Amino acid sequence: MKRRAAAPDHPVVDDEPPAPASASTLRRHALRYRFRVGIRRPTTVLGALGLVLFGYLIVVPIATMLIQGATVSPKDTLIVQQPAGSLTSYYLWRVFLSPVSGELFWRPLLHTLVVSACSLILSLLIGGMFAWFLTCTDLFGRRWFSTALIVPYMLPTWAFALAWSAIFKNRTAGGRPGWLESIGLTPPDWLAYGGVPIIIIFTLYFSPLVILLLGNALERFDPRLEDSARSLGASYGTVVRTILVPLMRPAILSAATLILAKVLGEFGVTYILGLPTNFNVLATSLYRNISTRDSGAAAVMASAIIVIGLLSLWVDVHFVKEAGRFVTIAGKGSINRTRRLGRLRVPATALCGFAFVLSVIVPIGVLVLSTLMRRPADFSPDNFTLSYWFGHGLDTSGFSDGILVSGAVWSAAWNTFWIVGVAAVSAGILGQLVGYVVVRSPSRLLATTLRQLTFLPHLVPGIAFGVAYLSLFAVPRGPIPALYGTAAILVLIYMAEQMPFASRAGISSMVQLGRDLEEAAQIAGAGWWRRMTGIVLPIQKRSLAIGILLPFIAGVRSLSLVVILAVPGMDVLTTFAIKLVDFGFTQAANGVVLIVSAVAFCGTYAIQKTMKTDLGRGLGG
Repeated sequence: MKRRAAAPDHPVVDDEPPAPASASTLRRHALRYRFRVGIRRPTTVLGALGLVLFGYLIVVPIATMLIQGATVSPKDTLIVQQPAGSLTSYYLWRVFLSPVSGELFWRPLLHTLVVSACSLILSLLIGGMFAWFLTCTDLFGRRWFSTALIVPYMLPTWAFALAWSAIFKNRTAGGRPGWLESIGLTPPDWLAYGGVPIIIIFTLYFSPLVILLLGNALERFDPRLEDSARSLGASYGTVVRTILVPLMRPAILSAATLILAKVLGEFGVTYILGLPTNFNVLATSLYRNISTRDSGAAAVMASAIIVIGLLSLWVDVHFVKEAGRFVTIAGKGSINRTRRLGRLRVPATALCGFAFVLSVIVPIGVLVLSTLMRRPADFSPDNFTLSYWFGHGLDTSGFSDGILVSGAVWSAAWNTFWIVGVAAVSAGILGQLVGYVVVRSPSRLLATTLRQLTFLPHLVPGIAFGVAYLSLFAVPRGPIPALYGTAAILVLIYMAEQMPFASRAGISSMVQLGRDLEEAAQIAGAGWWRRMTGIVLPIQKRSLAIGILLPFIAGVRSLSLVVILAVPGMDVLTTFAIKLVDFGFTQAANGVVLIVSAVAFCGTYAIQKTMKTDLGRGLGG
């Protein structure tokens, strides 16, 4: 029998190398390492905080609204025969299938589609023609018209509705007569109210948007394409039909989707001109449901508006992806050529002048004159007065002081400036931080998610976003108290709604800012806060100023966003003006809208001069 050898006093050394780690193990180690490195970066912390903040301010309100449309409201428990909070399809049935669904949703939807389609076609035709005049021809005063013809887009949409009402109003709506009726000409209802005037006003308002978008595309059109076609015998009409229009398709579709999205959420124009003849669109029908506290049906309607807006965006994104097929920028070889109008130069200039008079001088002039006249359309000297601006003891019961001496107007103005101001400053600063995270973050997932999240309010029509905020903040939820009726809810919704513009401004400016200065400061021992306050923000102060001013101007003239959130005592100028319209205080309402228009115009013009851009030649031109 063999004896086992004694165990050695020291372990046997194995010279074979360890087995290699699997690919999945290596990936896990790499992910852990990147997570440990990333979590120490300020961009990661800022990005995570941004996701929490904007998730609560943007996603949670929309989700709450969707839940409200699918659960029983306490006031409807007897109708539905279910306890409050239980799931129900009652509101879907009420909006889409019930006997009142025609008046509630389908007819307003039809009106919305008709108004949108007609406004869109007319805006594209008229705006496209003026964009071509301003960009491609030797029009007289082209630089002046480049600014003059976009002035309507700087003003509140419903300022045009008030001016139209002042001229064409008849006794169907009661109250003071319009100018035409005052001189013995009674306009028919179809001209005074309803779809026709709404389409005309939307066309006047959105044509400048088409000028902005198509002007940029026309500016970059390579004229050598036209030369090639003309050398082959094609007429100029054939060039326009077969080359220019197809190449402009991405810009045309972008203009179309933007106009559709804006018309969906537009409230003021359709409220002023549609209400007297019961011409409802989706926005005004939604407002009526909120006014009658039918919150479940309102949530369903707001969701439908959002879905339509998302569909329009999908169309835009789909064609933007194909925009590479329409690239015509030819680098240094591209020639910026002006087409001579010849005998048409004077008529074309006169047409542009007429458009400016019709879209700017007439509506603003009518609003100004209406605040100076005791009786409409009476131009005798003794009929003019400054009492509606500076007087006391006026004969308008309930609003007896002039506009500039009224405590209610000054209160609304103060609310406007401080509420919108706080929201704009917050949006501007947060937009810069979002831009910093998106550009500097090592995590593409974090950067992309934050970028898309802050863009989401752009897809939601203003009045639907207001319904979403009402759904979330009408009652206390956890540690957050009920904010409805407070200034806080207005600040939050103004800030959230303007984040698409503020964040895009921050991203664009951060892309242009190199890392060298910040990395040098980091090597010198400067912490993140010191680098941000001492290097990044001072360099980006122009972008920060634009990121604050743009949200401020948009907030000052916004009505649809806050019309259902502002309560008495917390009115801003736009909601105060619409209440003056409801009470028939025409001169006061027109005066307040003039103040809003002046602030919006001056602010927009200041931004144009600060950025040194010629807006009439296109966005970014």
